Amino acid sequence: MHGYLWLLGLSLSLVSSAIGEVHWPQFRGAGAMGVADHPELPEEWDKQRNVSWKVAVEGMGWSCPCVWGERIYITTAVNSGATEKIKEGLYFGGERPAPKDTHEWRVVCLDLKTGKTLWSRTVHRGVPSQARHLKNSYASETPVTDGERVYAYFGNVGLFTFDMDGNGIWEYRWKAVKTRHGWGTAASPFLHEGRIYVINDNDEQSFLAALDKKSGAVIWSKNRDEPSNWSPPFVWKNSQRTEIITPGTGMTRSYDLDGNVLWTLRGLSSITVPSPFASGDLLYLCSGYVGDKRKPLFAIKPGAKGDITLDPDETHNKFIAWCQKKAAPYMPTPLLYRGRVYVLLDRGLLSCYEAKTGRVIYDRERLGKSAKFTASPLAYNGRIFCFGERGETVVVDAGDSFRMTGRNELDDLIMSTPAIAGDSLIVRTLHHLYCIRKSGS
Repeated sequence: MHGYLWLLGLSLSLVSSAIGEVHWPQFRGAGAMGVADHPELPEEWDKQRNVSWKVAVEGMGWSCPCVWGERIYITTAVNSGATEKIKEGLYFGGERPAPKDTHEWRVVCLDLKTGKTLWSRTVHRGVPSQARHLKNSYASETPVTDGERVYAYFGNVGLFTFDMDGNGIWEYRWKAVKTRHGWGTAASPFLHEGRIYVINDNDEQSFLAALDKKSGAVIWSKNRDEPSNWSPPFVWKNSQRTEIITPGTGMTRSYDLDGNVLWTLRGLSSITVPSPFASGDLLYLCSGYVGDKRKPLFAIKPGAKGDITLDPDETHNKFIAWCQKKAAPYMPTPLLYRGRVYVLLDRGLLSCYEAKTGRVIYDRERLGKSAKFTASPLAYNGRIFCFGERGETVVVDAGDSFRMTGRNELDDLIMSTPAIAGDSLIVRTLHHLYCIRKSGS
């Protein structure tokens, strides 16, 4: 989302401080990039090997862990009744009834070294007012932290703020709204320079809101002519200005910091899920709903204004550096690492493109005969890590040649993107939270 040197400096400051603290403050970490480097990060593990600790997590939530220093923060929704078994792979069912059991929506803090729960706070208790997709949860939005406060957003409940010790600061509640086919919500908030940005694209009245991070006051809120989507907002600081990027079915919009639309782009698929991301003066965004023929991956230049939509026979224009029209995944967010964009498709295929030009380096290499992927891949130490739903992690060399170098197995469902904390990989499964660390480190 930023110039290369700026991003490099931010990543270094957030990932490693002079006193050795480690931070992974939001979905996909510093800059929302999904990238870290530490020579002692593990490349091999299973349910016993290189597991520093494993703790049970009550309830269910697909929010990703965020980390600040020696503390991990997650959210969860605890059902007083029975929770249905999740099916692996793509599942198109919808319009399910809302559950009748009481749920508790919680924010939980754990110790990075031991996995011990340091505090747990219930922010809401009640019967869910809306349904959810069988593979979704009522706690799918990833919390974000700035090292002073933790901001936890639950889409049909509200935004809740705590200090690092679990003391409540402020909260802001929105009314519950209907989503497409009753699939629920999942778009994580984004924190930037004193503001927290929340998007809620739904089937009643979609909106993008900017709130003051200290007081919770709404600075502005803009209605959006969009149906339900699940992509989070993304703040792109480029060489010309700072923009808030919001992918959408009808159109992708870029807003300035006052909530005014700068440019629009049509042509994504009918459902958007992946997060935008950026490096230098290229913004990457995509949408690849499996039921559509149109699955574009765009690289966009700064300074755009108005409608920058491509004509049907175009792959670039003044403000679009390149477009691969059938490259995008449905669920996982692609990964930018060492000058290449890696695209992980839900059905277990990996592609690689040159980041500056969009040139195909390799295309749809298979990771396994029956592998299914929802979590977004991560990269460190020259490797790409692809986390499969069945608990397997496929390890691939970063570079111009496709080469699988490992396969690591856990015994539980993975749909949440892991976090990286110094020399540790924090993996959330359906029932547990793991700290994966080299033995002896």
